[in-house]
Amino acid sequence: MEMGSTQNGIMWFFRDKGFDEKSISEMMRKCKRLEGVQRESASENWAYLKSIGIQERKLPSVISKCPKILTLGLHEKLVPTVECLNTLGTKPKEVLSAIAKFPHILSHSVEEKLCPLLAFFQTLGIPEKQLGKMILLNPRLISYSIETKLTEIVEFLAGLGLSRDGVIGKVMVKNPFIMGYSVEKRLRPTAEFLKSIGLTEAGLQSVVMNYPEVLCRDVDKVLRPNFAYLQRCGFADGQIATLVTGYPPILIKSIQNSLEPRIRFLVEEMGRQIDEVTDFPDFFRYGLKKRLESRHKVLKHRKLDCSLNEMLDCNQKKFQMKFGLI
Repeated sequence: MEMGSTQNGIMWFFRDKGFDEKSISEMMRKCKRLEGVQRESASENWAYLKSIGIQERKLPSVISKCPKILTLGLHEKLVPTVECLNTLGTKPKEVLSAIAKFPHILSHSVEEKLCPLLAFFQTLGIPEKQLGKMILLNPRLISYSIETKLTEIVEFLAGLGLSRDGVIGKVMVKNPFIMGYSVEKRLRPTAEFLKSIGLTEAGLQSVVMNYPEVLCRDVDKVLRPNFAYLQRCGFADGQIATLVTGYPPILIKSIQNSLEPRIRFLVEEMGRQIDEVTDFPDFFRYGLKKRLESRHKVLKHRKLDCSLNEMLDCNQKKFQMKFGLI
């Protein structure tokens, strides 16, 4: 009888907070322990989350993702976990953002999950001040197994020749999301593709160290179409390898919104040969309107010729000084 009244209490709590019947039944299915939660304790946890700065309009989303939060002891579990997370953050809203992205971070044990995770990352040479930033940026890290998932990623990166002191740690700090990908389904196929288009071992290492996000993208959906587009533009395979080594994001940039407009501007407006960019792959890094169009317009007006490197690889003040504009 008592269980039935408790369950009715939590149901009324959810209705009072604006949840519809479908959401309520989904949460009850997801977390059986809700059936035994008193309405008063659920209200206390809700009020506490609101008090730390989570906006009331966002609370339903947080609770829907992880209803278990309402079953946690407020002073035994919820408050200590938030206080521990606060020690990792350096900016006021970092912890709130992490909770909103992955509310399950509140349900994991500080002693059993967070502490071993921090220790594991420290063995990779990741500085203490970077640890918190990394975990709060990708809070799902706390849910990954050190033994099966994270160790496999580390071994894969070491196999690419990145086992020098601290290098793997730097890759993980640069892109904490790399640890969420499967080695066999994503990271290894991407690395093999990069080798197949002509990247050397050193070139591949440079990609991973400087642009780890490239390694995380799908070969067939993103990298291969970009490679084929560059071939259609007239680049030889060796030139594409040079472009990718020089500016790896060329393989993941939008063809329609980024690559195509820049190549069209290079050839049609600037009147340059397409292979000029192989000497300066960073051409694709710069904003079309802010940098390319504005500087080309100035040089054209002054009837000045220069390489892409000379035109682009300097700030505005140096550009003006270089071409006698000030």
